[in-house]
Amino acid sequence: MSGLEVAEQIRVQGLVQGVGFRPTVWRLARDNGLRGAVWNDSRGVEIHVCGEQVRIDRFCEQLLSQPPPLARIDALKRHPTERLPAQLEFIITESRSGQVQTGVVPDAATCEACREEIADPHNRRYRYPFTNCTHCGPRLTIVEGIPYDRSHTSMRHFPMCDACEAEYGDPADRRFHAQPNACPVCGPRVWLSDGTGRAVGAEREGEDAIAVAQRRLAEGAILAIRGIGGFHLACDAGNEAAVARLRERKGRYHKPFALMARDCGIIRRYCQLDDAGEELLKATAAPILLLPRNPECTLPENIAPRQTTLGFMLPYSPLHQLLLAGWERPLVMTSGNRVEEPQCIDNQEAAQRLQPLADLFLLHDREIINRVDDSVVRIMDGRPRVLRRARGYAPAPLRLPQGFDRVPPLLALGGELKNTFCLTREGEAILSQHIGDLENLVSYQDYLKNLELYGKLFDHRPQRLIADLHPNYRSTQHAGKLSEQLGVPLVLVQHHHAHIASVLAENDWPLRGGRVLGIALDGSGYGADGTVWGGEFLVADYIDYRRVAWLTPIPLPGGTQAILQPWRNSFSQLNHYLGWQRVMAEWGDLEPIEWLGGQQVDLLGRMIEGGVNSPLSSSCGRLFDAVAALLGICREAISYEGQAAIELEAVASIHRNSGLRPYALHRRIDGRDCLLDCATLWTGLLEDLRQGRDRGEIGWRFHLGLAAGLCQTAIDLARQQGLDTIALSGGVFQNLTLFELVTARLREAGFRVLSQRRVPANDGGLALGQAAIGAARSLMSD
Repeated sequence: MSGLEVAEQIRVQGLVQGVGFRPTVWRLARDNGLRGAVWNDSRGVEIHVCGEQVRIDRFCEQLLSQPPPLARIDALKRHPTERLPAQLEFIITESRSGQVQTGVVPDAATCEACREEIADPHNRRYRYPFTNCTHCGPRLTIVEGIPYDRSHTSMRHFPMCDACEAEYGDPADRRFHAQPNACPVCGPRVWLSDGTGRAVGAEREGEDAIAVAQRRLAEGAILAIRGIGGFHLACDAGNEAAVARLRERKGRYHKPFALMARDCGIIRRYCQLDDAGEELLKATAAPILLLPRNPECTLPENIAPRQTTLGFMLPYSPLHQLLLAGWERPLVMTSGNRVEEPQCIDNQEAAQRLQPLADLFLLHDREIINRVDDSVVRIMDGRPRVLRRARGYAPAPLRLPQGFDRVPPLLALGGELKNTFCLTREGEAILSQHIGDLENLVSYQDYLKNLELYGKLFDHRPQRLIADLHPNYRSTQHAGKLSEQLGVPLVLVQHHHAHIASVLAENDWPLRGGRVLGIALDGSGYGADGTVWGGEFLVADYIDYRRVAWLTPIPLPGGTQAILQPWRNSFSQLNHYLGWQRVMAEWGDLEPIEWLGGQQVDLLGRMIEGGVNSPLSSSCGRLFDAVAALLGICREAISYEGQAAIELEAVASIHRNSGLRPYALHRRIDGRDCLLDCATLWTGLLEDLRQGRDRGEIGWRFHLGLAAGLCQTAIDLARQQGLDTIALSGGVFQNLTLFELVTARLREAGFRVLSQRRVPANDGGLALGQAAIGAARSLMSD
C-alpha cells in the first residue's frame, strides 16, 4: 500500500446475522484493498480492519449504503486501534459467544434467484422444496439460540454434502454461511401420507409427492401442509363443495379464509390490486394482504361470507411455489388447526389434531422450533398497516424513541386476546409474533413456551415486569407468579393507556415529548374504576393518563353472553336511551323490535335493574354489535371476534360517497363526566327502519355519525387542553371506513394524527405500549 496504514475495530449492531452480512463485509473490504477479519458474536458483527484511512472511510460508507437485502444496521461504531491484524488479506473467522445483544431475523420469502433455481430442470435444486440462501428462507422458525449458526438451528440434524459445504464455505457464494443451506442429497425431504400415516405414492410416471398433492387438490381433497412456521389446510378455492367441507370439518363457519395465488396476475382476476399492493405482496415479509373484491369475482361466496374483501398472499416458500405451479385458480391456505387453537407445527401433533380435518398430509422432516402464523396487512389511508404481526415481521426489533436509550431489560406480558409480549433492551423493543387468545389452553401453553424461548434467544433477564390491570387475564396472573419467582417488581398498566402508549412508541414520540389526546376504541378493557372501558378519550403521555371523556356506559346483560349474542346489546342500548316501553309503543311493529320482544327481554331488564351480571361498559365494539344486530347482521350470535362489526362495515362501505347525512351523537356533561351520548342516533336509526331504508345506507349513516361525534369531541377537548396531536388506537380503528373518516376530519381541523402501521392497533400491539410505559416510569424515576 502506498499510504500510511491505520487500524480500526468496527462494531455493527442490528439485524446483521443470518443475512449474508459477513460476506458483504468481506467483498467490500477486498474491493477497497483492506486486510483484517470479520466475525459474528452475541452483540452483532465485529470487524478488525487495516488499511489507508480514506479506504476504511469509503468501506464504512459503502457498508451503510449497500447492506444485504435482509439486513438492518442500527449502529456502526468505529474505534481506532494500534493493534494491527495478523492477516495479510481480509478473512471471515468463526463466531464467538458472549452476552446476547444482537437480533434474530424474521423468516423471509423465497428470493428470485432461488425461485429460478427451483424452476430450472438443469439445476441441482430443481423442484427442491427447501431451497434457500442468505437472502431468503427460514430464520426465527428454526433458530434455538444465538449466535445464529447452523448448530443452533434445527438444520443441525442435516450434515451438508460436499457441494453444499463448498457453497457454505465460499464467501463469494450467496449461500456462504446460509445456515439452512441444503439440497436433495443432504437436506430435509418431503412426502405425502394419508390420514392413517401411510405413504401415498405416485400413480403416474414422473410424479413426486408435490405433484400428487396438486392432482388430489384439483380433485377436491383437503390437504394439510407442513410449511415454514406451522401447518396450513389447503383446498381448491374454486371448488365450493371443498371449501364448505373444510369449514364444516374445522368448525370455522363464517370467518374468512386466506388465499394463496401463483402470481399477482391471478390475484387481479378476483381483487383490485395496485402497484403498491403488488410491491407489498412481493416483499420479503410476503404477508396476507386484504384487498377489495372485484364486482365480477367468480370465487365462491363461502370463502369470505358477507365480505367485500379477500385476503391474498403469494407463495413464500419453495414448497408453496411448487404446489401452486400451474394453478390458474387460488388455493385456500388457512392455518392448520381446529378453530381458536394455535396451528400445529409437529408431524405427530398434526396426525392427532388434524386427522379429522384433512384427507392428505404433505409432510417434511425439518423441525419447526418456533410457531409463527402468517402476517395480515391492510392498506388504510394510503399506507400499509399490520393487523397481525407474525411471519416476516417478528421478531425484528423496533427502535424506541428519543430518551429510551438507557431502557433497562423489561418484559411486558401483553393482553388476553391476540396476545403478543415484548422485551426491551439497549434502546429497542422486541415484540413477539402473534400468539393468539390465551383463553385457549393450548394457546396459553404456547405463550409460556415462547416466553422461555425468547428469554433464551435474547439472553434476557427482566428487571421489571409489566402487565394489564385486569386481574383475570392469564397474562396478568402469570406476571404475578413470575414476579415472585424472579424477585422483580410488577407494574400494572391500564389497558387503554397502553394502547395510546403503543401509538406513541411506534411514531417516535420522545420520552419527554409531552401529552397527546388519545382516542382508544375497542371491545373491552379493564377500567381504573372497575367497569369495562372501550370508548375512551385520554390525555396521556408515557407516564400517566387522565380520562377526559368516554362513550356513555351501557349495561352488558349476561356479561360475556352480551359479547357473543349481539342482540343483547341492541336491547340494552334501546332500553337505556329510550326506555323499552317507549320502544315497544312507538316502534313495536318493526321486525327487529318485534324479534327482540320475543326474547327474554323482561328477564334482561330485571338483571340490569338489579345489577345482576350486567357490568357497565363504554365499549365502542358493543355499540357496533348493537347497531348490527338491529339491522339483522349476526343478530343471534357471532362465531368469531368482531364478526358483527366487520359485516356491518362491509354493507355500509358500499354507500361511501353517497351523500347521506350522519346520525347525530351529542356530548353530555354529567357532573364532572363528559359523555358521548347516542340517544338521537337510535331514534334516527329506528325512523329509518320505519321508512324502509336500506340497511347498508343505515350502516353508512352510523359510521358517518360515529366519526363526526368522535372527531368533534376530540377537537373540542384537544383545544381545551392546548394539545395539537391526537393518537388513535384500539381494534375498532382497524375498521377502514371509520379510521379514514376520523383521520381525514382531524387533519382538516389542523391536528397531527398519530396511528399505527408496523404494530397492530388491536391488542396485538398492547405489549409494546405496556413496555413503553414501564420503561418510561423506570427511566423517569431514576
